[in-house]
Amino acid sequence: MATTPRSAPAGLAAYLPRGRWLLVAGAFLLGWLLFAVVWLAARRDQAVAMGPELPAAVPEEFEPLPRPTPAGDAATPLPPAAGEAPRLVEDAPAPAPAPLPAETSPLPPTIDEAAPVAGEAAQAPIPLPEQSPSPRYPSEALRRNETGTVVLQVQVDAQGQPVSVDMAQRSGSRDLDRAAVEAVSHWRFSPARDAAGNPVAGTLSVPIDFKLE
Repeated sequence: MATTPRSAPAGLAAYLPRGRWLLVAGAFLLGWLLFAVVWLAARRDQAVAMGPELPAAVPEEFEPLPRPTPAGDAATPLPPAAGEAPRLVEDAPAPAPAPLPAETSPLPPTIDEAAPVAGEAAQAPIPLPEQSPSPRYPSEALRRNETGTVVLQVQVDAQGQPVSVDMAQRSGSRDLDRAAVEAVSHWRFSPARDAAGNPVAGTLSVPIDFKLE
């Protein structure tokens, strides 16, 4: 005996389209609800992050500066100061100190009036006549008829002996000069004397003339 397939109930087939649209509508509403929740949460976080809104700063107002004075106008005079006007007070100069009296000191003595210092020769040495023979005239100078004057500078010690004999002026003849120095080197003198009369060393000039008679 042949069997036929069981068919779905007719009532269920009639309700299938209507159930599908209900599912779509429910899913749409659920999606809008989720979007609204997410949008509200994001707006709340943005408001917390930004903080309270501060009022805008009010610009400060300044008074306008006065206009500059035109050229040629006189400056505004200052108000007079209260009380007496200031005066320039000049201190009287201090009196100059009186000059001190000049000290009068004695003038130094002149060279002629200067007193001899002790120890210095006040009197030059003097040749002793008996111990100061005339020099010998050189024979060579006699043959050549040589004449002249020799001036000797003689240093004499306190004992009256010549220490040095220097040529202050030559005669022009070597023989005459040598003869004069040799003779005076053996002379004896009275020594020089200081202011107290004591014998001291001294110098003197001795001129010797060589001339033919």
